[in-house]
Amino acid sequence: MKCFGLGLAALSLLASSALAAPLSSNARTVIPSAIQQMISVDYRELRNSPSARALKDRVMPDTLKQFEQALRASGIDPDKDAEQLTFISYRAPKGGLRSIGIAQGPFKQKEFLQKAKLKKIKPEKYLLTDIYPMGSGMSMAFLDPSTIVFGDGSALHGAIDVRDNGADSIEKNGTINDLVAGVDSAPVWSVLDQQGTQYMMKSALGQASSVADYDVVKNRLLASDYMMNFDNGVTFDLNVKTSDAMTAASLAGLVKAGVIYRKMSATATEKLALENTTVDSTHDLLQMHFKTDDQRFQSLLKSDLFAAVSH
Repeated sequence: MKCFGLGLAALSLLASSALAAPLSSNARTVIPSAIQQMISVDYRELRNSPSARALKDRVMPDTLKQFEQALRASGIDPDKDAEQLTFISYRAPKGGLRSIGIAQGPFKQKEFLQKAKLKKIKPEKYLLTDIYPMGSGMSMAFLDPSTIVFGDGSALHGAIDVRDNGADSIEKNGTINDLVAGVDSAPVWSVLDQQGTQYMMKSALGQASSVADYDVVKNRLLASDYMMNFDNGVTFDLNVKTSDAMTAASLAGLVKAGVIYRKMSATATEKLALENTTVDSTHDLLQMHFKTDDQRFQSLLKSDLFAAVSH
């Protein structure tokens, strides 16, 4: 379940805790409806913020690391060439999970295609799209000169089916689509579906979930999002969408209890983080907010409590 790394890491603020431009219109054409999780990281922000880089190095999911390695193998350096990298995990029609990545930036498409031709690398034609091998079992396709979609064969085909074969897109998933619209201007943001949200909250609450009434509200958690900003310190905001205002209030009470429970065994650094965490509910949303300075945040990343929640 390491695809939840960033979400769990951020939520370790019960314990502590991957400016991004919105996804381009071409990027959105290949995002399936049945999303489990989306994580988006603004690489320009990473270049400018030590805290953002530290967060990425500490908790970036293994799949995102694999995507970075695959990009480098194809001659694209995410640290230099990418402006934004979005990881998408979605549920396949016949069960199981598939993962794709979408990279946005000023890529040199013409040079890439010329090199592929010189090396006699022939693309696979799938529907209307040319797909090129990247190594490590992954392939890639240009959606336009500044947008690349990549992943393994079945995942990539599933994404292209959305654009060229009538498969349902993110536009058909109103809950997730609305959440993305609310967070996709943040340097680091993520959205989770219902099952992902339930798992994340239970993991974040830890042992507190077994002594509280988590099972009573679990099935009324619908989805969640979080965003992180790195201007003037580190700010984290989490929203959990529930079925009604009473559920949101009940969940807020559980999270507050979880904060108190965590304080009992927290270090001085962790206790300070917990004391800077506010939890509330508004209508059908649980809202959690945390802010600290860069030095304290980076100390928190090294804590045992952070490690326990984020792995």
